[in-house]
Amino acid sequence: MEEVFSRSKVLTPKELRWLNERSDLMGWLQMLSHLGLIAALCLAHYMVMGTWWVLLTGLALGISLNFLYAAQHELSHWTVFRTKRLNEGFGRLIGFFMLFPRDFDLIMHYSHHRYTQDWSGDGELVRQPYTLKTYILWMLGITYWRNRIWGIVRRAIGIIIEPYIHDNEKAKVILESRLHIVGYVIIAGVSLWFARWEALTFWIIPLMLTKPVHQLQNTIEHLGLSHENDIMNNTRSTRTNFFMRWLCWQMPYHTAHHSFPSVPFWKLKQLNNKLETNIGPVHRMGWIEFQIAVLKKLWAKDESQYPTNEVWVVPKKNGGHITLEA
Repeated sequence: MEEVFSRSKVLTPKELRWLNERSDLMGWLQMLSHLGLIAALCLAHYMVMGTWWVLLTGLALGISLNFLYAAQHELSHWTVFRTKRLNEGFGRLIGFFMLFPRDFDLIMHYSHHRYTQDWSGDGELVRQPYTLKTYILWMLGITYWRNRIWGIVRRAIGIIIEPYIHDNEKAKVILESRLHIVGYVIIAGVSLWFARWEALTFWIIPLMLTKPVHQLQNTIEHLGLSHENDIMNNTRSTRTNFFMRWLCWQMPYHTAHHSFPSVPFWKLKQLNNKLETNIGPVHRMGWIEFQIAVLKKLWAKDESQYPTNEVWVVPKKNGGHITLEA
């Protein structure tokens, strides 16, 4: 299927106004349910200490912590709460515990939406094209955490190399990184002084060891798609279940999110239905299906050797091609 269309063909102005409405109630329901899950898993993790069950509770806890980034992502879009200060406050708090400072994430993510899949502008593409080796290291979280931690330290000492951080933004990014470092040092110091290891047991170790599960969602959204300015072919949605859509704050409807980033997470299903009804099917794959496909592709040749203007990771039965005009 070949079709060129504009966003006006997807939604009427009235529909867009309705979809753009924020709700403190819906924001609180999602936020408290996710934090409640983490609290319950922390309790379960504590209760099974000293048994082999700790591996299972640690896995579940780490996964729920990692997917809290979905909350930070939505908070950076200012779409979780109608009340603006709640979006910023929770964004800063979650960013601290995700080792992902809020202001830095907001700037990077803005560039990602403005220049999606553009090697010269997309904040998520400040990397070399993947080889099989570098992709596996990223999937395992090894290079992810190295870049995340070193990035905070580097920016804290005033070294800004990210091209998407403008001169008028550098001071606040540096200050934010320094405040994070101070906070982490205080937590480490208190832990050592009192010989208490809760920060490692219930936070750092589960968070870092379960990153590969979170990477299943991170990598599926754009990798192996076109690098042209074409939302319908540079963004991929995820085929998954109700629970994982909840845990991901509905980000598996990723094509819908990129088409209209101002729409809150809890209305993305309705937006996706509109998109597919009025335009046609979006690119969609399952997590494991995608990983098998991309590993086969990278085994054959590096990412740089695939066409930049084509979709090269697809399901075995692939639909047609759709182009979205801005």
